[in-house]
Amino acid sequence: MADKRFFATGKPLSLGEIAERIGSTLADNADTNRRVSGVAPLDAAGADDLSFLDNPKYADAFHATAAGACIVHPRFVDRAPPKVALLVSEQPYRAYALAAQMFHPDEAHGADTFGERGKVDPRAAIHPTAKVGSGVTIEPSVTVGANVEIGNNTVVGTNTSIGKGCTVGKDCFIGPNVTISHAHIGDRVMLHPGVRIGQDGFGFAMGLPRHEKVPQLGRVIIQDDVEIGANSTVDRGAGPDTVIGEGTKIDNLVQIGHNVEIGRSCIVVAQTGIAGSAKLGDFVVLAAQVGVTGHLTINSGAQIAARGAVVHDVPPGQQYGGVPAKPIAEWRREVVELRKLGRRRKADSKPGE
Repeated sequence: MADKRFFATGKPLSLGEIAERIGSTLADNADTNRRVSGVAPLDAAGADDLSFLDNPKYADAFHATAAGACIVHPRFVDRAPPKVALLVSEQPYRAYALAAQMFHPDEAHGADTFGERGKVDPRAAIHPTAKVGSGVTIEPSVTVGANVEIGNNTVVGTNTSIGKGCTVGKDCFIGPNVTISHAHIGDRVMLHPGVRIGQDGFGFAMGLPRHEKVPQLGRVIIQDDVEIGANSTVDRGAGPDTVIGEGTKIDNLVQIGHNVEIGRSCIVVAQTGIAGSAKLGDFVVLAAQVGVTGHLTINSGAQIAARGAVVHDVPPGQQYGGVPAKPIAEWRREVVELRKLGRRRKADSKPGE
């Protein structure tokens, strides 16, 4: 169950309302007017809760659940406990996400952290030329520079700094201890605590007698509905802009170099590093700890397995893995052959060798 000290729950909702929102079908045993009060895991849910089953691994918990209602795939309908009302969906996890958003909208879109939503705290330092929209929350110790623009209903968390000239759209969540400079940020963007946006890219003219810094004269453009996880960094461009495309989701501890262009609805998982001037198409997936060399292109729909090192362009829709990254079937064959070779060498070795 969600701890009410941290997670406010909305009003109870009828199964009919929920089914319409999440695009599911009510089973014959489900009363359209029956109300549930929140969402909970199968093993913790009570009669007033909605739960879900997506992974067969949890079938036993489904059989034993006390949940009042459950979202399930059609293949599990006949295996449901008799008292559990069913909402049937081909994508139960996605349907659950939409249902949970109905009960916890703040957690889906970002909530204030200090506890005074919709207020500008007098301890914030806001330049007189800044434009702050209606319903904006600005928490203690925030600094907002000259000519900054912040859209309606955006939340800016404690100790965050928004540098001069930046723009932030409406309905955004800017978490505590975030720094933003040289950036334009769209609507409904979420920046989690410690995110760094718009600092210098790592650009130097190397040589004797010393390495000379190259002024970084670009910006960061973050389009609508982007989410960036805690302590991730996005460098501004050296001349061209660094661009994060609409709907892209970036995990914690990700480094994005200068001039990088990331397309729409990409997924970038924790501890990934993308070097300068690399380009990602739409719907690209980079799993954990992927490294991407600069000045290459990962085309739309490509997926890179965890710890892959991308050193050449990746064709659209392909799955790559390994070091250096190669088509995933080829990489898997190489892994199998290396294991076989290791076993043969071990079998052929003499005792004591």
